[in-house]
Amino acid sequence: MTASPNIHIETTGAGPNLVLLHGWAMNGAVWQPLLKSLAKQFTLHIVDIPGMGLSRPIEPYHLHSIAEKIAEVLPANADIVGWSWGGQVAMRIALDHPDALRRLVLVGTTPCFVNKASDRQQPEWSAGIAPEVFSKFADNVDADYQKTMTQFLTLQCMGDIRARITVRMLRKKFEERPAPTTQTLQKALNILLETDLRAEVEFLRKPTLLIHGDRDTLAPVQAAHWMMQNLPVGFLRVIAGASHAPFLSHQEQFVDALVQFLEPVTS
Repeated sequence: MTASPNIHIETTGAGPNLVLLHGWAMNGAVWQPLLKSLAKQFTLHIVDIPGMGLSRPIEPYHLHSIAEKIAEVLPANADIVGWSWGGQVAMRIALDHPDALRRLVLVGTTPCFVNKASDRQQPEWSAGIAPEVFSKFADNVDADYQKTMTQFLTLQCMGDIRARITVRMLRKKFEERPAPTTQTLQKALNILLETDLRAEVEFLRKPTLLIHGDRDTLAPVQAAHWMMQNLPVGFLRVIAGASHAPFLSHQEQFVDALVQFLEPVTS
């Protein structure tokens, strides 16, 4: 893996290369509860997305440039796991740099986070968040950063049968590394608001596993079913009782699904 002064990457374990990308506002520490089980079978490359955690912001700050920066430092023959917004970054890498990876695992990922009316290019999209809810959240980031981040961490676990434990884990990991600036968070929110990858999903030629909680309120499971129908080579694992962070709330089921798909050779 090529070193970069801008991107913080933690590498650990032994085996095939597996890159882990976190979600909006979070950082690579969110994957730490899985390290003990995954590092036995994979060489893990845990990335702080530019502007998050210990990675510096970049300019311009949009999905293509973020994907470009991360693609530059990917190890050879890597598989990529992307959670939530990190899943959209992973999709962008796969679309723009298909030779940079082997397979994709998308966790709680959607091609489009915000509901959209139909237009000449695309039909209506209702497997997302209402635009007015999203806009209010963006306003609240500026008005009361700490309160809004607490609400966001809670929102990710709504409906989860292990919500309290999962929220505590998310909060702990969020606080372990420097918090993103409100400016970076707003730029990242703009990416979430504007990104609509529906027209490009059919060009994701890499084998792709979708892992989704059936109680996800940020990226409803309907989005995963839509992707499953439109991916050239797709596999879907829905985890019952899980919300937006199934890798934390249902760790054993998540690792089983991941290992079954990636089939690492173990001694």
